[in-house]
Amino acid sequence: MLDAKPSMQGAVTGHDAGMIHPGQGRLAHATGDHPPVRKAKIGVLLANLGTPDNYDYWSMRRYLNEFLSDKRVVDYSAWIWQPLLQLVILSKRPFSSGANYKLIWNHDLNESPLLTITKGQTKKIAETIAGTHGDEIMVDFCMRYGNPSTESKVRAMVEAGCEKILFFPLYPHYAGATSATANDQFFRALMKEKRQPAVRTVPEYFDHPLYIEALAQSVEKAYAALDHTPDVLVASYHGMPKRYLMSGDPYHCQCAKTSRLLRERLGWEKGSIDTTFQSVFGPEEWLRPYTVEHVAELAKQGKKKIAVIAPAFSADCIETLEEINGEIREAFEHEGGEVFTYIPCLNDDAAHVEALVAVIEENLTGWLR
Repeated sequence: MLDAKPSMQGAVTGHDAGMIHPGQGRLAHATGDHPPVRKAKIGVLLANLGTPDNYDYWSMRRYLNEFLSDKRVVDYSAWIWQPLLQLVILSKRPFSSGANYKLIWNHDLNESPLLTITKGQTKKIAETIAGTHGDEIMVDFCMRYGNPSTESKVRAMVEAGCEKILFFPLYPHYAGATSATANDQFFRALMKEKRQPAVRTVPEYFDHPLYIEALAQSVEKAYAALDHTPDVLVASYHGMPKRYLMSGDPYHCQCAKTSRLLRERLGWEKGSIDTTFQSVFGPEEWLRPYTVEHVAELAKQGKKKIAVIAPAFSADCIETLEEINGEIREAFEHEGGEVFTYIPCLNDDAAHVEALVAVIEENLTGWLR
């Protein structure tokens, strides 16, 4: 009489079916023609805004077209915006933007500072995580606009065996034109995958204690290197149209909280940090006060020595190296300002890397063995 229960000898359980012979890349019980299966990994994909491939006209035009065609960035009706963009803006702006990029370009590596810095951040984060988790986690980066593209990096992670991916937009503050569009692109890339990995997206970290600590340390280091104390610290955040705030975008409130937490961590009195917004574009009203106007007004008021920090940027880029240290500095000096100190972004500073790794670890909870 046959046993009613099937024999387990030689049976393939759900767990066994996923086992791989060490170093062979093939399922233990798969047929000979089964495609190789890589060891399962977790992917951590960092994402920043983007960069042109070069500062020549056509490289800049491709980059600006992708950027300014994003409905999250410019949400005007396409039938109004696209003719203006294609026929007017993209005929002229690539020249002026290219000239600005040329001023800050990393000529040794032939790449933008944002790309250089993001590579450095990724390398240090990967090394730190590898020290704790070995080769279980694959760390890489992508750009929302330009190269390396989000799609190419998602594809590479899937091919490398990443069955889970943590997507990390490197924006401390949430905004539809930054965090949301990065996530949009990530999900579009996933739509092209036959075998989609499990995914998580990292939320904003504008009030994370280690991020605030890293900001505070950068201010303390900068001030310690000066032979004077600035009259005021200006925290300049990237701007956005005011109507975005009115329609529910939390960016403005998160920026204000970061400034407050930074001031409290430094132990400074109220009024010692001014919160402003830069990079105004187009005819409508944006979040105020505008940095370029505010620093000029400070100079008129007799505040001759100021420092400027850019907490919303995880890495120095065209908006900090050229706009803050160029246009905004010039506006201050034109009205009689004497000493303008730009405090660099956190970039790949050790305290910043520690903060980013902490955010990653917190968002990997439940995924790690």
